[in-house]
Amino acid sequence: MATMSRTWTIVTALAVLALQLCNGRKSCNIWSSAERPVVQRGSSFEVYCTFNCKCQGTMYSDHPPKPQSHTELNSTTIYVRVANITKNRTYSCQCRCSPELDPCGLDISAGYLPERPKNMSCIYNVKDNERGVVFCTWNTGRDTFLRNESVLWVKTVSKNHTDEPLRHKGSTKGTGLSSASFPVSSSVRLISVWVEAKNQLGSAVSITINYTLGDIAMPSTPVLGQPGCSSRKCIMEVEQSVRTQQLEIQYRAAASTWTSSPDSVVQTSLVQNRSVSSLEPYTLYHFRARSKFSSGLWSQWSANISSWTQEEAPATELDVWYAAAASDSIRVYWKEPNISTARGRIVQYKVGVDSQKSGSVFLANVGADARSYSVQFCADCEVKVWACNSKGPSPPARITSRHTKVKIQQDVHVNVDNRSVTISWRKHDTAPPHAAYVVEWYPEGNKLEELRWVRLGRNDSHAVLTGIKPFECYEGAVHVFYNESSVSRTGFTGVATLTSAPAAGPSAQETVEGNHVTVTWTEIPRGQRGGCVTKYTIYLEVDGKQQRHFFIAASEERMHIIKDLSPAVYSLWITASTVEGEGRPGQKVNFFIQQKTQLSPLILCAVIAPVALLLMCLYHSSAVKQRFWVYFQCLMLDVVPDPANSKWAKECLQEKGKMNLHLQLSNSSVTEEEDEPILVNVEELPKKSGDVCAPTDVSSRLLPQTSLRPETEPATVLYPLTNYIKSFSHDSDSSDHTQTSLDTNTTVDYISSHGLGNMEEEEEEEEEEEEEEEEFAEMLGFFPSHNIFIEPMEFGGKLTLNAVKIDCSDFFLSEQ
Repeated sequence: MATMSRTWTIVTALAVLALQLCNGRKSCNIWSSAERPVVQRGSSFEVYCTFNCKCQGTMYSDHPPKPQSHTELNSTTIYVRVANITKNRTYSCQCRCSPELDPCGLDISAGYLPERPKNMSCIYNVKDNERGVVFCTWNTGRDTFLRNESVLWVKTVSKNHTDEPLRHKGSTKGTGLSSASFPVSSSVRLISVWVEAKNQLGSAVSITINYTLGDIAMPSTPVLGQPGCSSRKCIMEVEQSVRTQQLEIQYRAAASTWTSSPDSVVQTSLVQNRSVSSLEPYTLYHFRARSKFSSGLWSQWSANISSWTQEEAPATELDVWYAAAASDSIRVYWKEPNISTARGRIVQYKVGVDSQKSGSVFLANVGADARSYSVQFCADCEVKVWACNSKGPSPPARITSRHTKVKIQQDVHVNVDNRSVTISWRKHDTAPPHAAYVVEWYPEGNKLEELRWVRLGRNDSHAVLTGIKPFECYEGAVHVFYNESSVSRTGFTGVATLTSAPAAGPSAQETVEGNHVTVTWTEIPRGQRGGCVTKYTIYLEVDGKQQRHFFIAASEERMHIIKDLSPAVYSLWITASTVEGEGRPGQKVNFFIQQKTQLSPLILCAVIAPVALLLMCLYHSSAVKQRFWVYFQCLMLDVVPDPANSKWAKECLQEKGKMNLHLQLSNSSVTEEEDEPILVNVEELPKKSGDVCAPTDVSSRLLPQTSLRPETEPATVLYPLTNYIKSFSHDSDSSDHTQTSLDTNTTVDYISSHGLGNMEEEEEEEEEEEEEEEEFAEMLGFFPSHNIFIEPMEFGGKLTLNAVKIDCSDFFLSEQ
């Protein structure tokens, strides 16, 4: 049973294998007329397919397969003609058989024959005194698009022996270069080398090159140690594997070119120290080295090493300039010195002043980041600035603003393009050899903040301004120094590389005064000006309809007065313009011009009425009137006309008739109980034709003035209630002091022209007025109690100063 089971298993396996073999059969056979799967590019051939069963066969090409237009050779064979093949191709054939069979295919590679290797060179790298390695490279030519193989053949010749050629496989790099290396002993003197290149299409052999190893010998790359440097010199250690006859050390600062050291290169040992001199202080230097035998090739450059030289005190003064900060001060500017000038890291700047009167004065130590300093300046002062590093200060840079102005106008031209600004001028042939130019420039209105300048020599006639920002307006000047004390200055303005219309408008403010308005405005922010502003335009709108505009040239004033505006509601706004056009309008402001108004009669009445009422009240106050009369008389001239000698009095003496005035004089003994009125009898005579009517006889008698107690109010008036003649010595009606009696030589001061008919009525009015005056006097306690006028005076004729004589002596007596 076991044997039968094993036999059945074998039979089954054979059946399965036979089935698999049957399924692995091809449905066709494929071949080409080129007879091999590799052909040269550009060749032509046919590809045939013969089918193993009766079917309709099809031929395909490339990936993915594409049907090809074929030709039937016979009932079982088809073919396709391939012309001028340029790349690798794949062909396949397929037909439907029963059972199903696999298709057949053919891969054809297209390429070129290898070219003859060329540009072969060899180098003998000497490792030590016993051995070395020869390294050869060559150019394999164009790409063959096939798998290539290069072989280097080498034949060595020793003193008395020639070796058989040895084969060394070369390696190909992507750059089209191939290389190979092989060791040689120190006994080899000559070598012969050639290269064979081959692929599936064929092979090519280079020419044979013979080398003397001494001619291609190259020492190993030197190794440099870290240099030790002073301010002017660096010393470093150099190590080599073999002794050479030449050693070259190069150095450079930053990105400058390499410079070879001129020091001796004779080697005495494998490790030695080499120095490099003529260096600059405080500079980062890079070093490298290479070596060479007495013949042969230079070694490869060593790796770069770097080191700083030490510092020295700065050797040259700073580049300084100045700008006037105020009438008695200047701001001194300086440029940061470069490394070669500074000779070290600047730690601070020192500023001082030299004066012929007070000598040198130290002002301040300024930080290393500072670039300016403000100084109080005097007529004979000179400002000095030093740059200091760890080794000391630089020579002082001197600046003075007290120069004699030379009246020579430079012919300055400005040339602007989109990237740069060039300032040029005409040179003066008479300028001394030591003449110098300074060109300064700065953004408009920002001289103290962003001043820049450049110094030029006598032979220079132009300067290219740097750091010019687009859409920024610049101004500046060209200074010519003829000697230490004389200078001329020619300014330039309106310089901009790129320009656009302003992006914003000025902010306006108005001040209205009557029918005038004063308009002021602020500058547009620098970033929105678009360049140099050439003009401002003020737009004035009346009642939202009519518009007027005013053009104002750009200046530092930024103010304009609009006059003679009619009453209305106004609006105004301002725009700024550059050469590219007008910018956006600024914010609109509104204002109102009012109608000119005079004080109306009602307002005048409202103002005058209280004043008139006050004057009337004061007028009815006897104390106020008396005080006013006292001041008025005292201001009059001392020489007063005498009424008795006046023209009026003399003419009236010619009149017939008489005027009798009976005046009761007061006496100091009279008490306040007196209630009899003082009557004045007036008799008027008819006036003749052509004469002036006036009294002819005036007589009066004065009684001593009555002394009254302050608290007592008199019941009657002491004097007649009519126009009268009264002496100042009788005016006091409330005095505590007894006045001197004036019984004789009494002067008649005032002459009444009233008749007697009005005396009673006037007497009543007098009483009312005195009551009002006393009440007003109590209210105004500071007024004096003397009466000046009691009633207004009226005269029948004309009364002039020539007809009146006033005697002030009584007044002074009454005040005693």
